[in-house]
Amino acid sequence: MSEQTSTPQAAAEDEVLFEAADGVGVITLNRPKALNALSHGMVVAVREQLAAWEEDPAVRAVVVRGAGERGLCAGGDVVSLHGMITTGRAAEAMGYFEDEYAMNHAISVYPKPYVAFMDGFVLGGGVGVSAHGSHRVVTERTRIGMPETGIGFTPDVGGSWLLARAPRNLGRHLGLTSAFATGADALELGFGDVLVDSGDLDAIVAELRAEVGSAGDDADAAHAAVDAVLARHARPASEAPLLADAEWLEPAYAHDRVEDVFAALEATAADHADEGVRTRAAEAAETVRAKSPTAVKVTLEALRRLGDRAGGTGRREGVAAALEQEHTLASHLTRGHDMAEGIRAQLVDKDRNPQWSPATVEEVSDEAVAAHFGPGEDAPLRLR
Repeated sequence: MSEQTSTPQAAAEDEVLFEAADGVGVITLNRPKALNALSHGMVVAVREQLAAWEEDPAVRAVVVRGAGERGLCAGGDVVSLHGMITTGRAAEAMGYFEDEYAMNHAISVYPKPYVAFMDGFVLGGGVGVSAHGSHRVVTERTRIGMPETGIGFTPDVGGSWLLARAPRNLGRHLGLTSAFATGADALELGFGDVLVDSGDLDAIVAELRAEVGSAGDDADAAHAAVDAVLARHARPASEAPLLADAEWLEPAYAHDRVEDVFAALEATAADHADEGVRTRAAEAAETVRAKSPTAVKVTLEALRRLGDRAGGTGRREGVAAALEQEHTLASHLTRGHDMAEGIRAQLVDKDRNPQWSPATVEEVSDEAVAAHFGPGEDAPLRLR
């Protein structure tokens, strides 16, 4: 027997849908024309629904998925944030971040199975709504990215923790370049747990309802039922492209100064015996140089700080620490020049010609970077 539930806070035009049936609550991000970008109302609605389902014994597992054919989620609604930032409402923008980070944290500590369908594009805030769950499902269509440095911001939604703990410095590469990771990459980097065929997702929901719904109220039984369903649909992954390039990416990103990363990439581009590697190294250097110099330097320092303690840190503690640091960085970056300019160039005017200030990484001092980690105008975020 199925029971329909409605959102506790109505997001505009049914932007997010909730349905509880046979023991499984399904969250559908429902803005397909905007690739399911997360509005503030959606963020609050998801957090409230998760809290309600946590207390509901009839709901034993949660699934999150995206409407449409393109993917789970393109990230946060940064065009709305641009309007706030450029009209002196940075504190209002920070309210969005605080609610989003509370949602990300709730997912990371959720006591029931949280099954995320990371199909298609999973960008920025889409990582936050999926990659902290207990069961991260990727497909042959998965393209995961943290594109924040291209808009003068830094990887957030707890994504900096995932990037910092990724093996062989590959998270640094993704964070600085905004490059996409495939489903196979995600398994190797710690962003995903199991790869399935994208055509199997509806069948997985049906099987979860059949098996989780009859698993009883025990949380361990629900987790075991989810594990069993996903194991039946698991497919071997193809070669992970990022791992194939780790031989030259790892030493290049071992440096803690962006200038040294550039030097290493440019040396590889000039001297490597493999022409394909020379081309990819040159492209990586060119890509990072096109990003916001301030955001690139702040991001590398953020990952360095988290990386120093990521090895022995579990998901709950690690995600909370990352979100608290990201909140501090957001407090500074939303009031700086580059975030408003980056969103303008990429998503408002779409001229793809941001005028960064400072214009080069060499002009961004260590003191300026360090200041982003000090107290901002907003009260610190406290999640632990």
